[in-house]
Amino acid sequence: MKAIIITHPGGPEVLQLAERPQPAYAAGEVLVHIIAAGINRPDVSQRKGNYPPPAGAPTEIPGLEIAGIIAKVGADVTRWKVGDKVCALVWGGGYAEYCNVPEGQCLPIPDDLTFIEAASLPETFFTVWSNVFDRGSLKPGESLLVHGGSSGIGVAAIQMAVAMGSKVYVTAGSDEKCKFCEELGAAKAINYKTENFADQIKDLTNGNGVDVILDMIGGDYTPVNLQCLANDGRLVMINMMNGKDVGIDLSVVMRKRLVITGSMLRSREVAFKSAIARNLEKHIWPLIAKGEIKAIVHDIFSADKAADAHRLMESSTHIGKIVLSFEG
Repeated sequence: MKAIIITHPGGPEVLQLAERPQPAYAAGEVLVHIIAAGINRPDVSQRKGNYPPPAGAPTEIPGLEIAGIIAKVGADVTRWKVGDKVCALVWGGGYAEYCNVPEGQCLPIPDDLTFIEAASLPETFFTVWSNVFDRGSLKPGESLLVHGGSSGIGVAAIQMAVAMGSKVYVTAGSDEKCKFCEELGAAKAINYKTENFADQIKDLTNGNGVDVILDMIGGDYTPVNLQCLANDGRLVMINMMNGKDVGIDLSVVMRKRLVITGSMLRSREVAFKSAIARNLEKHIWPLIAKGEIKAIVHDIFSADKAADAHRLMESSTHIGKIVLSFEG
């Protein structure tokens, strides 16, 4: 099969198109013929050598989300059959023509979505559900602040939280991105380059703060996030782009009864990821089918242009998802 491999840690140019054997598939797994694969920031970190895959995951071929057609099914697979169209969360190996996937991590492609659109869903939607609704316990009527509102995570979080009955605020790095986020459903998008988001959140919430913050920035954002939270608020960390070492005032945590939590999804067990898939299929997939939640794809690259796709990801100029196509 064709695959995009990381030849050695480094810049985008280390991604090369190569021939590799099709992966083996075990009992309880399906082999998917991949039509499209989503690109995510963890792929960039892995390419640079900063994000080692979990034990047992593919080390040479990155990629965490795919869409395609089931080519083979393993023993004990009960739901899927050869020819079914699915999208799936994988723990690596997505930048290739074939990938093995536990059957529970597959989801049917929503009605009227293309393979390209479907490939943009799993990693971000799994991440948002697990962190905003499970760990963050966001409830209807509560408020959510999302940093990086125009990112793949951001556009998923805006739509999912609004659809589930919450008010969403976001930060983004340009007026264009802010406008897009508000058109997508955010109550207010704050340009963090020209506005102080803490002051804005204070004004927008009448000084009360927000109930949940989904943060991929970390670093110096952390103490400011705590100030932005309401009493009994929850800060959920999913990345630390500004660094992992922070200083915080613990008295704020105690006085406001705050929860600071976070997670890394990639290394979690199959049963955990499969449970998220079932929640998405029950609560979110019907909204996608109705067009109330949309797949937001910024650009599509052929597989041999994976390096260019990573350059775009690192530029942070995109809005929504970047997808690789293995068609043609």
